[in-house]
Amino acid sequence: MKKFCFALLLVLFSVTMAFAKVNINSASADELAQLAGIGKVKAEAIVAYRTANGQFKSVEDLTKVTGIGDKTLEKLKADITIDGK
Repeated sequence: MKKFCFALLLVLFSVTMAFAKVNINSASADELAQLAGIGKVKAEAIVAYRTANGQFKSVEDLTKVTGIGDKTLEKLKADITIDGK
């Protein structure tokens, strides 16, 4: 029974992590690069923009980063946040 409970807990943790939103104000370039449509170059551009201009005030501000347009933002909206961790 202990093994079953542990396995269930592990599965629930994995599912929760899969649905966790990425905070674009605190995520590293490596974390950002895991988002759909964001590779290493765009992730580094996000971090560089954030460093030069301060934190994003809304997720829509992400379009101020060179290479990120409205279509990319629409794909990302469900997976990103400016709040939390």
